[in-house]
Amino acid sequence: QVQLVESGGGLVQAGGSLRLSCAASGFIFRFNDMSWYRQGPGKQRELVAGISSSGATNYADSVKGRFTISRDNGKSTISLQMNSLKPEDTAVYYCMGAAHWGKGTVVTVSS
Repeated sequence: QVQLVESGGGLVQAGGSLRLSCAASGFIFRFNDMSWYRQGPGKQRELVAGISSSGATNYADSVKGRFTISRDNGKSTISLQMNSLKPEDTAVYYCMGAAHWGKGTVVTVSS
């Protein structure tokens, strides 16, 4: 069965960095587009960044220039490098692929 397992969340001060990872299994990873979403307190889930099977990327305007999504088809993983973090980046971050969701990892940015 499809499994997506996120890791790397935590507490960081504003201006700091975190790197999230998502390990995927149960489907042919290299053929699938993958994405990171987030849901902040009291907010709807929103797309943060996506990466296609060919490696093309897209980002929410709010994270452009600060976040970088990447994939490793050999390891069936995607990553999200988050720099210059802001308190408004505080959220549960979810990995999505093959029409499935991970359980999320919590990112808290203190001011």
